[in-house]
Formats: sequence, C-alpha cells, structure tokens
Amino acid sequence: MSIGHSDAASILPSKEHVDYEELDLDIEFGGLEARNKLERKLLWKLDLRMSILVLIYILNYIDRINVSTVRSGLTTGLHLEGQQYATLLSILLVGYIIMQTPSNMFLNYIEKPSLYLPACMVVWGVISALTGITTNFVGALLTRFFLGFVEAAFFPGAVFLISKWYKRTEIGLRLAILYCGNVISNAFGALIASGILANMNNDLGQAAWRWLFYIEGALTISVAIIAVFILPDFPTNTKWLSDDERRLALKRMEEDAGVGDQSETEHGGRGHGFYLAVIDWKVWWLKSFLDLDQVAP
Repeated sequence: MSIGHSDAASILPSKEHVDYEELDLDIEFGGLEARNKLERKLLWKLDLRMSILVLIYILNYIDRINVSTVRSGLTTGLHLEGQQYATLLSILLVGYIIMQTPSNMFLNYIEKPSLYLPACMVVWGVISALTGITTNFVGALLTRFFLGFVEAAFFPGAVFLISKWYKRTEIGLRLAILYCGNVISNAFGALIASGILANMNNDLGQAAWRWLFYIEGALTISVAIIAVFILPDFPTNTKWLSDDERRLALKRMEEDAGVGDQSETEHGGRGHGFYLAVIDWKVWWLKSFLDLDQVAP
C-alpha cells in the first residue's frame, strides 16, 4: 500500500510545528528569554547562600588541625609520651572515614541540609571546645575520635547539596571555590592560633592552648546558628523559592541528569542509591586517584 505525496506531507511535522515545540519547552516560564533571566536570578540567589559553605569549610578544617598548632602545649599539658601525640592525629581519620557515607545517606533521607549540617557543626564545635578541658591522653583521644565522626558530615554533605542545585557544567567552579576553604584555613588558622597563644596564656588560670579550643569551638557554634537561616534545603522543600524558581530548579536537574527529584533514583529503597554507587566503576576509579593523592609524598 503506497502513501501519496499529500499523505506523506501531512505526516511530516511542519516548520511552524517544530518551532512551536521548541518554544513550548520554556513556555511555562514565559519563553526562553524570560527563563534565562529567571535562571540568572536563581543562580545568583543560590551562589550567595551557598557561599557560607566556604566559611564552614574553613572552620571545619581549623577545628581538625588545631591539635597540630598547639603540639607543644598539648604534649606538656596532657603529659603525652611516645606515639600518643601521633595517635591523636590519626584517630580523627578513623571516625571520619566511618561516617562519611552513612551521613550522606541520612541527609538524603531527612532532606534537610539547612538543619543537618549546622546541627553537626554545633556538635563538633562543642567537642572541639571540650578538648580544652581534657586532662589526659584518653580524654583527648575520645574527643578527637568523635570530632572526626561528626566532622565527616560536612564535606560530602556540602558536595551532595551542591549537586542537587547545579548542573554538571556549573558544579566544577562551585566545588573549586568550596575547596579554597581548605587553603584559606591554613592561613587563618595560623593567625588565630598565634594571637591566642601569644596573648592568652594563664588567663583565668587556663593555658593558652586550652583557650584556643574554647574560642574556635565557640566560633564554630556561632556560625552554625547563622547557617540555619542561610543554607538551602533541596529544590523540592526550600521555602524561600518562588513557585517559578522551584519549577525551574527541578527542570534544570531533569534536563541535566534525567531526574527531577531524589525519590526517582530510590525506586529500590533507601539503600538503592548506595548500591548504584558501589557498582559504578567510575566511583572506584575516582577513589583510587584520591587514595593516591593522600599517600603521595
């Protein structure tokens, strides 16, 4: 059975029809130009709020390395011997490694990074401050272990939060800016420590190295309280988005990754996303390079 020229022409989409379909992709936002304007506004708003992650990362790293800053006073004050100081440094990584993956799974479950990440900050700020009241090796060992256990929530959680809002072409720049907090922390950490160690020794009967833990812990807690009101949640449940901004945020993720909401990747249950990560060769490839980066001289 043959198809006539007029019948074939009716089957093929007209140019006007194709143009309409292309326009229809953004018609809910008022057209392409209106969508681009709304997208720039959304990204500007997100970048301003996400910038606090850099400050949090600075405090995260400062609280992690302050033991090495006060090595002399800590060793004398706690009467450390042999490999005890080295053990204090390494024990933090044990808790850190254990908690990273479970923390992100829990964050995905509760869908409230604006509460979860600051709550973890408050806890590690308290633990950091408690390091200042320890009187022996065992007390310092416990605080260091649990400090790593709680601090592990931040960096993977921050990367996870960024991935919920930005396209793949946008994530690289944001992660590079976030990672600058690691570099900046070395400078600011040394400045804070030098000021405290030089001017606060024996104030109120406390050694200067103890004041360092008190002050940096209190600073972390203060920033955590502020972060509750700044950090976004996920696109589906962030309250300060307009309806158009929410739809656009979800559409951006759908266009970029093929999914519009985290529930669409969890058909196999809450642990299905973890299973997909375990069987993905790219995850293990990245892990290998990160391991090499850590062990390289």
